[in-house]
Amino acid sequence: MDDRNYLKFYDDESYLMGEVADRFHKAGGTIEPADFYMLLIWKSNRAKNYQRDRLKHKAGSFQKAVSEIASALKSSVERRERLRILIQDWEFSLPAATAILTILYPTEFTVYDYRVCDEIDHKYRPYLCFSDSLWAEYEEFHRKVENEPPAGLCLRDKDRFLTGRSNRMEIESDCNS
Repeated sequence: MDDRNYLKFYDDESYLMGEVADRFHKAGGTIEPADFYMLLIWKSNRAKNYQRDRLKHKAGSFQKAVSEIASALKSSVERRERLRILIQDWEFSLPAATAILTILYPTEFTVYDYRVCDEIDHKYRPYLCFSDSLWAEYEEFHRKVENEPPAGLCLRDKDRFLTGRSNRMEIESDCNS
C-alpha cells in the first residue's frame, strides 16, 4: 500500500469549508452571493458564468437564486431532499449539487466526481435526473467513499484523499509518457 499523503495534492478549500459553511449554519441558512459564486468556481471554474447566468435567469437575479437555494436547503432536514432541491428544482448536475452540499454539510455529503468514481471503481453517471434510482446510486457511491482507506479520515478527507491520489497518478502518468 502506498503510504503517501494524497491530501496534499488536493486544492485548498479552507475558506469555503470554514467561513462560508460556518456562516451558513450560524446565520440561519444564508449564503452571500459572492461566496456561492466562489463555490461554483471551486467546483468548476470553466462553468461558473454559465451557472451564474442560468440561476439569474431562473430566479430573476443571482442574489435571489442564492437566497432561495440557501433557504430551501436550510429548511430541509433530510439528505435526500437537499439533493432533490438542487437537482430537480435548481437543475444542477449531480457533481455540482454534491459539491454545494459537501461544503455546507461535509459530514453528510461527498462530492460525486469522476476522479473519485475511478478510484473506487464506480461508474460515473453525472447527468441523471433526480429519482429513486439516482438517490440509490449516490448512496452506493457515498458508502464506497466512506469505506475507502485510509482509516481514521473523516468523510471529507477521504474524498480529498481520493481526488488527490487520482491527480497525482495522472500527473505521474503524464510525466512518464
